[in-house]
Amino acid sequence: MHSLQHPEPKPRLFARGSWPETSRITDILRKETVGGMLLLVATVAALAWANSPWSAAYFDLADVRVGTDALGLHLDLTLATWAADGLLAIFFFIVGLELKREFVAGDLRDPARAALPVVAAIGGMAVPAVIFVAFTARAGDGAVQGWAIPTATDIAFAVAVLAVISTHLPAALRTFLLTLAVVDDLLAITVIAVFYSDTINGSALALALLPLAAFAICVQRGIRAWWILLPLAVLTWAFVHESGVHATVAGVLLGFTVPVLHRISDDSAKPGLAEQFEHRIRPLSAGFAVPVFAFFAAGVAIGGLDGLRDALGDPIALGIVFGLVIGKVVGIVGTSALLATFTRASLDADVRWIDVVGVAMLAGIGFTVSLLIGDLAYESGTERDELVKIGVLAGSLISASAAAVLLRLRNRHYRAVAREESRDDDHDGIPDVYQREQ
Repeated sequence: MHSLQHPEPKPRLFARGSWPETSRITDILRKETVGGMLLLVATVAALAWANSPWSAAYFDLADVRVGTDALGLHLDLTLATWAADGLLAIFFFIVGLELKREFVAGDLRDPARAALPVVAAIGGMAVPAVIFVAFTARAGDGAVQGWAIPTATDIAFAVAVLAVISTHLPAALRTFLLTLAVVDDLLAITVIAVFYSDTINGSALALALLPLAAFAICVQRGIRAWWILLPLAVLTWAFVHESGVHATVAGVLLGFTVPVLHRISDDSAKPGLAEQFEHRIRPLSAGFAVPVFAFFAAGVAIGGLDGLRDALGDPIALGIVFGLVIGKVVGIVGTSALLATFTRASLDADVRWIDVVGVAMLAGIGFTVSLLIGDLAYESGTERDELVKIGVLAGSLISASAAAVLLRLRNRHYRAVAREESRDDDHDGIPDVYQREQ
C-alpha cells in the first residue's frame, strides 16, 4: 500500500501574518495616522504662508540662525537646517528602531516573507531613479544628481490618505506597505550616507564612535535614564554632523544599538527596550519633528498658474513627478510580479493585482525624505530646490489622488475582508482567522 504524500503548499504572496505582528503594525499605523494629519496641516500652512502677501516673513523665519560655533562643531544653523538635520534625526531614530525590530522579531527575520517587501522596495527605488535620469540626462549642470529624490516613500502621508478616504485595507496589504516603507527608509539613508554626504572629516567621525559605543553599552545593559542616554545621543549626532556624513545617519545608528528582545529572557513576547523607546519617542517624531520639518521644507512660492506650469515643464520637476507617479507603480508591481513568476507563488485569496497597484500608488507619496534629498542634491533655497518642492508636491498629490480613487472602488471588498479579520466568536481577543491559520 502506497503512502499518501501531501504536496507542499504553494507559496502565497501577501499572505496574512501572525496576530501579534498584525496587531503591532495596526498600532503603529494608527499612530502614523495622527502624525500624517499633522503633516498635512503643516504642509498646507507652509504653502499658504509662502504664497500669501506675508511670504517674506515665512522665508525670514526659516533663515533665522540659532546656535553657536564656539565649540568648533559648526552648529550656528538656520531654523530650516535645524529641522532637516536635527529634528529628522529623531525621525530616523524611530526608523532605526523599526528596522532592527523587523529584522530581529518581525517579518524581515524570515527570508521567505522578507523577499517580497525587499524586492518591491528595490524595484520601487530603481525605476523612479531611472526615469528621473532619463528626464534630466540632457539638462546638464549637475541636474542628474537629484536621481534619488523620487525614490522615497512617506508612510505617514500614505497612512493619512488611507484615513481620509476611510478605506479598510486588508491586514496583509497594510503590513506590506509599512514593511516596504521601512526597507525603503533603510535604502534611502544608505543613499544619503553614500551619495549625499560632504567631504568626510575622519577625526569627527572617529569621535562620534565614542558616545555611540557608550550609548550602545548603556542600552544593552538596560539603562534607560534620559539624563545619561540623551547627552550621549546628542554628542553622537553633533560629531556625525561635523564629520560631513548627514546628521540623520546618527539617528539610525543609535536606533540600531537598542535591543529588541527582552534583556533577561530573550522572550520576543515581552517588550524589549526598542519597543519601549518607540512608544515614548514616536509621538515626538510624528507629532512634532516631522511636521516642523515639513513646515520649513514645503513652503515654496509657486507664482500662480503660470509659475506652476513653467515649473512643471522643467526636466527636474517632470522627472520627479513621473518617477513618483509612474516609476513607483511600475517598480513595485513589476518586481512583485517577477517574484511571483520565479517562485511560482500565487496571490493570497483576499488580494488581487489591482490592490497591489493601489498600494504601489500610495508608495508614490514621497514627501519627507524626498524633500530632504532635494535639499542635499541642490542647495537649499536655489531655483532647483524650488523645482524639487513643486515636483514632490505635485507627484505626491497625483499619487495620493489616484490611490484614493482606486482603493475606494475596492472598498466593498476590503470591508468584507475586514469583517472576517476582526471576527472573534470565542471572545479570546484573537480573531478566529488567525487561530485557524496557526
